[in-house]
Amino acid sequence: MSTRTHQACPECEGRLRRTDTETVCSDCGLVVEETAIDRGPEWRSFADDDADPERCGAPLTRSRHDRGLSTEIGHSTRLKGRKRRRLARMRRHHRRARIGSKRDRNQVYGFTEIRRITGRLELPESLQERACVLFESAQEADLLQGRSIEGFAAAAVYAVCRTASVARTVDEVVAVATATESELTVAYDAMNRDLGLPTGPIDPAEYLARFASSLEVPTRLERRARALAAEAIDTGIAAGRDPSGVAAACLYTAAREAGYDLTQAELSDVADVSAVTIRTSYQKLRS
Repeated sequence: MSTRTHQACPECEGRLRRTDTETVCSDCGLVVEETAIDRGPEWRSFADDDADPERCGAPLTRSRHDRGLSTEIGHSTRLKGRKRRRLARMRRHHRRARIGSKRDRNQVYGFTEIRRITGRLELPESLQERACVLFESAQEADLLQGRSIEGFAAAAVYAVCRTASVARTVDEVVAVATATESELTVAYDAMNRDLGLPTGPIDPAEYLARFASSLEVPTRLERRARALAAEAIDTGIAAGRDPSGVAAACLYTAAREAGYDLTQAELSDVADVSAVTIRTSYQKLRS
């Protein structure tokens, strides 16, 4: 892994997007740098006793209701009989005492669902933390009353993907979530209305890197598809259309222009849209 700081993508000269753990090209999806290593000491020295360093524990996290400060009673396979039963009883009482109210219980359930969804979608930890913060904001605004907790967890993940320009559709989130599409839509509309989410129209170019990688399309075709996507936005072709369908149509148009063998059926499977949707946008782009 190179430790050199890149100002542009070494493959396509595209714009780089940095997160807590990796640097990714927004154009081609190349991971330029990842997993920075902290070579400092794992312990913390206190000013009153430098000779006796103490371990500081795990870092604080917003993805848990107690910020990760609570103690966990582990499991031991070496304990037998009465000691094992007593440890199980202590663990049960500790788990009950850690969650003091129904509000905390709902938050624990919602955060657990968010961690599961982000894990299934292979999203970075930074987006997981932001989704938990958004869920907590919705709970403080009393938006969860009479609505599905699972729906708000899924909607929080979808909302942070929208705000962070990470291409994930509603169907992709619903496919791994416990909530239904209607529950996600209701929760997202409530958060967008009452919390004022900074979301706008989705740029079709956000989907091109993932589609091109799944279909192993050459980089030159992906660059041409990005130019077509920008043209579709400028001319109004993308207005009112599914952005993933427009992205698939741009990639199909670029392949047709270069004589590359790429079918509408292959693109419809990757983009999760019908071939008719791709064909309609393709005809608009050609005209």
